Amino acid sequence: MKQVPNGFPKDFFWGGAIAANQAEGAYLEDGKGLCVADILKVQDSGDLKKKSNKEISTADIEFALNDKEGYYPKRYGIDFYHTYKEDLKMLAETGMNSFRTSINWARIFPNGDDEEPNEAGLVFYDNLIDEMIKNGMEPLITLSHYEMPLHLATEYNGWYNRKTIDFFVKFCETCFRRYKDKVKYWIVVNQINLIKHESFNHLGIPEDKVDNIVEAKYQGVHNEMVASAIATKIGHEINPDFQIGCMVYNGLAEPLTCKPEDVLANLQYNHMEYFFSDVLMRGVYPGYALRYFKENDIHLDIPEEDEKVLKENTADFFSMSYYYNMCTSAESLAGGGNDYGTVKNPHIEESEWGWGINPLGLRTVLNYFWDRYQKPIMISENGYGTFDTVEENGEIHDDKRIEYLSKHVDAMKEAIKDGVDVIGYYPWGPIDIISCSSSEMEKRYGFIHVDLDNYGKGSGKRSRKDSFYWYKRVIDTNGEEL
Repeated sequence: MKQVPNGFPKDFFWGGAIAANQAEGAYLEDGKGLCVADILKVQDSGDLKKKSNKEISTADIEFALNDKEGYYPKRYGIDFYHTYKEDLKMLAETGMNSFRTSINWARIFPNGDDEEPNEAGLVFYDNLIDEMIKNGMEPLITLSHYEMPLHLATEYNGWYNRKTIDFFVKFCETCFRRYKDKVKYWIVVNQINLIKHESFNHLGIPEDKVDNIVEAKYQGVHNEMVASAIATKIGHEINPDFQIGCMVYNGLAEPLTCKPEDVLANLQYNHMEYFFSDVLMRGVYPGYALRYFKENDIHLDIPEEDEKVLKENTADFFSMSYYYNMCTSAESLAGGGNDYGTVKNPHIEESEWGWGINPLGLRTVLNYFWDRYQKPIMISENGYGTFDTVEENGEIHDDKRIEYLSKHVDAMKEAIKDGVDVIGYYPWGPIDIISCSSSEMEKRYGFIHVDLDNYGKGSGKRSRKDSFYWYKRVIDTNGEEL
């Protein structure tokens, strides 16, 4: 009789994850075009718990393009474009055997609709991937991570326009062919279900260019899922050994109480979080989603050929980010909670940014998704964003980060013992990078501290935190010593 593992498998991927737009900088070097992330301004004041990317209008885009006074951190990142060799070498000291990053779409096709790719961009990623491999890291490459060429947003309304399907597929095919002998593992779209927190930054749809922004988002995601399926088909034709996965942010919630009304309301909420991966992993639009669209007067253009390509080209593996946990109730979803209908879990503590910390929830959702899809799972992001204090002697004691990560690794181990096929773990931002949601630098996740503030001021010096040595011990013992 088959026995479930008693811990992490020997070939487990102990990795780390970043995104090009949050790390590279060099936003106009070597032929790169502007991407949607390049117009996001630093949010350096106000309630930490309310910092997030908002809807963007054409007026907002115009302002950012002409603004000479504001600071736009993702244009500069941590200068990874020029420091990647040193950074990867330092990260490799942990024993990290895999590394996740993205290919900035606007670095390959500066406008998105260009006839030919930018060779200088392709060469950069050749060199970056080579360096990852040189340091013993299996590349995990994301093709779309909030880096849509800005031109596609302003001229085509981003993913709302079906023409963007062809533009994106061309980009994917270019990357697949270029790196087919170097990269095996691919994520097509980062956190494809993030259409609330990351709306324009994800879909590139200016809110004033459509009549119904909610309907436009779901149409945009549909087009994006079709493009993902077509890209998956082409990728498998180019290299049958490719493993091409989908990725979601874990948005699953728990019912606030066991009242039947709360349980049903929570199920319905979770349905529309499962929706995205259900389509990409199972290949069909589920009945609950069709009912949701009908009852919310959302009308989507879904040609028959789209249904066919989705059905025939499902993802090879499932991946997700896991940061925090929330609850729902019938009342909150009817308008009593925050903008998304969620409420705090009263049984768990929160980070400074209001993220509910629930390591046990990771074991729970891993089992949920494994039971649902029965395909390998990667935790492609997990991390604790907080402030760091640099001591006078240069040391950085980030005990809270270590506690957070160790408890999540332990929960992951228990899920593996449950029989869940978890194949990789990628802590988010193993080196400090610009925050996605607020474009801050001082919301730090890394094992490596980068001496830069919210306005890019500082030496840029890299320093190992206590968590760096913790992660090295975890990897050295294959997850046995936490």
